[in-house]
Amino acid sequence: MLKSSAFNTNKPTPLLASLIKSTLSVGSMTFLSRVVGLARDIVIARFFDAGDSTDAFFVAFKIPNFLRRLFAEGAFSLAFVPVLTEYRSQHSAAQVKDLIDRVAGTLGVILLILSLFGVLASPVIVTIVAAGFIDQPEKFNLTADMLRITFPYILLISMTAMAGGILNTWKHFAVPAFTPVLLNLSMIGCAFWLSPHLDLPITALAWGVLLAGVVQLLFQLPFLYAEGLLPKPAWGWRHEGVQKIIKLMIPALFGSSVAQINLLFDTFIASFLISGSVTWLYFSDRLLEFPLGVFGIALATVVLPNLSEAHYKKGSKHFNHTLQWAVMLSLLIATPATIGLFLLSQPILVTLFEYGAFQNNDSMMAAYSLMAYSLGLPAMILIKILASGFYARQDTRTPVRIGIQAMCLNMVLNIVFVLSMLKYDFIAPHVGLALATTASAYFNAAMLALALKKKSIIEGFAVFALPVLKILIACCAMSLVILWLSPAAEAWNQWQWFERAYQLGWLISSAILCYALMLRIMGIRRRHFAL
Repeated sequence: MLKSSAFNTNKPTPLLASLIKSTLSVGSMTFLSRVVGLARDIVIARFFDAGDSTDAFFVAFKIPNFLRRLFAEGAFSLAFVPVLTEYRSQHSAAQVKDLIDRVAGTLGVILLILSLFGVLASPVIVTIVAAGFIDQPEKFNLTADMLRITFPYILLISMTAMAGGILNTWKHFAVPAFTPVLLNLSMIGCAFWLSPHLDLPITALAWGVLLAGVVQLLFQLPFLYAEGLLPKPAWGWRHEGVQKIIKLMIPALFGSSVAQINLLFDTFIASFLISGSVTWLYFSDRLLEFPLGVFGIALATVVLPNLSEAHYKKGSKHFNHTLQWAVMLSLLIATPATIGLFLLSQPILVTLFEYGAFQNNDSMMAAYSLMAYSLGLPAMILIKILASGFYARQDTRTPVRIGIQAMCLNMVLNIVFVLSMLKYDFIAPHVGLALATTASAYFNAAMLALALKKKSIIEGFAVFALPVLKILIACCAMSLVILWLSPAAEAWNQWQWFERAYQLGWLISSAILCYALMLRIMGIRRRHFAL
């Protein structure tokens, strides 16, 4: 256990150094991906207004993204990495390679059939996911047409995720973390150079998604070849390792589907709200994904194989220390990020997107939902960390059970919040969807933490009390600095882009400096995160 508090004054251990190095590697690549992703969204906002066509594209993009997170980065990765780690530690190299070949062949065939079905049934899928478009034939047909282009992305990105899972297991984290950059570059390129030549310019983004799937997969293959792990796909449904992955995937599939089903349900409800609601939620969610991806997903990506290794090789002590270290570090970053996103939501949106087709009303509407989403950021990061504590031990049932409860709560709150806002004529009813997501995320995180304590996977919560109190005090000081230095809201709309960027950079830098100084004044140092 960590001594007397979650902060330890020992010198960093080799395990901690490895974890920090890997997290920084993934985090830096993910940061690059998010920056390029922001550039992509800026391009989209500049070229296409927040109306019917962008709503149609984001629905067509959301569906394969749903399946990507469900299968590729969700259930499959959570089942594949622990089993591959087990094979690597307990079987010969030839048996490990055979497992990889069988998984590649089986996964490829299944996803090829799924992709063909999605292309043929695109109007039916749009009817289910965005029923509010049915009364708008032009918008409905555009969504279905773009879905036919984007749906095969699920096949390509799932194979990419498999390649990334192999590389992560061999502790090569940077390449899989860099791969999403290629999606953003493909979409930016198509927006600039393909859209002017199309009758419907927005469809260039759909072609960019498909192109990205091909490029991302090809990018990782040379790195697998260098390790002697390039798959030679072979059907292997009855292979022992494949069967074990499938058995782990079934409950994990439900667990991974929770957040994604919630997002689809959000889209379903938003399709009935005023035009632009889907787009406003997209842009606010994308900004939330920046800290969530740069740190939360990066840390979870590194922690899962290390927890799996600790479970099979190093024992419960290393397992508990690694998990607690990840929780404490996530709170240290997520809490100030929440405050910053909440207080600076509209300045961020105005600075990044309010050019060309994206208007002031769009910034304001997206800012409302970003404020609601941002409140749930700590819980969303904790879910990824805490769930890894179960998945690494091949316990997929517990997070699934809790996730289903959270999903049901989210759906109920979606309806309650949106109907209440419509009843009282609230200016932005789509905010109710973001608030429901935040509330259900805290429920999910709390239940996961209690389950970990009950199973003695993590010991007590008192160890976090003093560090969390110090973090909250530092965040309060940071909030006062932001409020003190922030210009009037009207000024942001009058400035040119470079003036906006300068002022936003000054605010964020001052906030970070204040937060770091307050932590230092209260005695928190880097060495305190030694395991």
